[in-house]
Amino acid sequence: MKRIGLLAAVLLTGCGTAQESAAARFTEGEVDVAITASAREVEVTFRPTRPGFHIYSLDLPSGGLGIPTRVGVRAGLAATGAPRAEKPVRWLDLPLLDTRLPVYPDGPVTVSLPVRRTGRTAEVVVSYGACSRTVCLPPVIDRVAAVTFTR
Repeated sequence: MKRIGLLAAVLLTGCGTAQESAAARFTEGEVDVAITASAREVEVTFRPTRPGFHIYSLDLPSGGLGIPTRVGVRAGLAATGAPRAEKPVRWLDLPLLDTRLPVYPDGPVTVSLPVRRTGRTAEVVVSYGACSRTVCLPPVIDRVAAVTFTR
């Protein structure tokens, strides 16, 4: 019976496994950003600090109106697939500019990126912009967050 209890404790706490994770947090451009990295996935949660603000979609093309959300890795992590958001894209119509922009619903959104761990320290690189229907906050371009795995 003691063996079963010990095995359950090891499985529940992750001890003895390679499921090591690392984390980073910062606030910039009036968006709280929380990053969790494991050997297989990076999750980045973007949370605008003001109510009624949204983040632009991963699908927004670069070089146009708005700041596309980007999540990338380097120096210890390698992407093994494309990033994906946990919320559906909605369209923001801007009739005065005769355009529609893909955005996420107001509030927080989490973007996941499949990865492969290649080192003990790594960097997660993010770009994003938060806006309401009438105001845009300062964009953040290629912000690097260092994460360190304990083993």
